[in-house]
Amino acid sequence: MSEDTKVHAELRTNFGKGFARRLRAAGKIPAVIYGHGTEPVHVALPGHQVSLIIRRANALLELDIEGKGQLALVKDVQKDPVHQVIEHIDLLVVKKGEKVAIDLPVVVTGEPAPGTIANLDATTLSVEAEATHIPENVEVSVEGLEDGAHVTAADVKLPKGVTLLADPEVLVVAVSIPAVEVEETEEAAEAAEEAAEETAAE
Repeated sequence: MSEDTKVHAELRTNFGKGFARRLRAAGKIPAVIYGHGTEPVHVALPGHQVSLIIRRANALLELDIEGKGQLALVKDVQKDPVHQVIEHIDLLVVKKGEKVAIDLPVVVTGEPAPGTIANLDATTLSVEAEATHIPENVEVSVEGLEDGAHVTAADVKLPKGVTLLADPEVLVVAVSIPAVEVEETEEAAEAAEEAAEETAAE
């Protein structure tokens, strides 16, 4: 655990939209911590620090709640759709060594064969990983892949200690020739045919 994930959480006993608004105005984010059969705990988190941490998917926070340490995984972030202000965060209680189900972002690396493009079909993959060793993403290389090539979930090389939960047959990346180029090629072929027919008619 790095220092930047150590977060001081204040217990809160007041609820409701008005109180949440006042919290956000004070630069804090309302959050609830749940899991492991415990009663939900309502806290206020330091807004700036937490908004930086949760830029990465599946961020793990090392909370200090009134002197008591607690590991918690960010499960859901609710944002205002217009202003993109974080309105609320759901945190899941986790323990060291525990395996958790998460969705990892898929990152495409490399360049497919000339004239083709790689279409990302699945932006995330459902996997299981140890709570304190969650990778930031999974990488899928499309280096040199030809038109028609497919990469399924089963083909993705997962980091050590990570197991696939998603259907192995799920399509992750498909390599194809862009539709515009196909149309242009077909149009050029049709034009050539017409020219040949005109020449033959003459």
